[in-house]
Amino acid sequence: MNSKDVVAVVTGGASGLGEACTKALVEKGAKVVIIDIDSDKGEKLAAGIGAGAIFVKTDVTSETDVRQAIQKAVEAFGKINVVINCAGIVNPGKIIGRKGPLPLEAFNKVLQLNLVGTLNMIRLTVEQMMNNTPDEESEKGVIINTASIAAFEGQIGQAAYSASKAGIVGMTLPIAREISDYGIRIVTIAPGIFETPMMAGLPPAVKEDMAKTVPFPRRLGKPVEFAKLVLHIIDNTMLNGCCIRLDGALRMPAK
Repeated sequence: MNSKDVVAVVTGGASGLGEACTKALVEKGAKVVIIDIDSDKGEKLAAGIGAGAIFVKTDVTSETDVRQAIQKAVEAFGKINVVINCAGIVNPGKIIGRKGPLPLEAFNKVLQLNLVGTLNMIRLTVEQMMNNTPDEESEKGVIINTASIAAFEGQIGQAAYSASKAGIVGMTLPIAREISDYGIRIVTIAPGIFETPMMAGLPPAVKEDMAKTVPFPRRLGKPVEFAKLVLHIIDNTMLNGCCIRLDGALRMPAK
């Protein structure tokens, strides 16, 4: 798919990996709908970009919110043919912590945003993308999800996060098999340790120690490197139904 023909919806698009994707897409000539719950960041980013982007405050777990965002995207740019799901939270917690067992509401909060929110975006945007005119390869759309290497090597305290990201990995292939009939692809990226707002609150010494665990390059990943992979997935039609690790060969220890 030619990036200049792209109209992308990016969840969590106002910061971190989502912001990097938003900027990279606009630089390539795409139109972007920034979806986030942070109005200040979202509106500021869209204003800085100009005509190439709009911001729509959206809770990805809400069917009403997502349908309204889709409607505004189509009204602004005529279609949606790319969806990039970056919205998510970590919210760590041990199964048995200092205050007792992990509260179910804490576990459910992570699954609702990370896993159910991703599925909500997929199911509603696929319904819209089915109406697109296929390109020369009969393609109508591309969906790119964000998982994590925690889906495979979750650490102590990451039961909820790992479960949510493993769910994203696990549903990629069955969804690909279904939506391939409509000319729509889906690919999941499992990033390692990246320089995102989730990492910003950690002391520099802690981040340095984490960077040393990455075989090569021995540093944290940069959001722009995630965005580069996103652009390649959009461009490479043969990528479908898979999960790509983007981690510098890192395999997470238990803690």
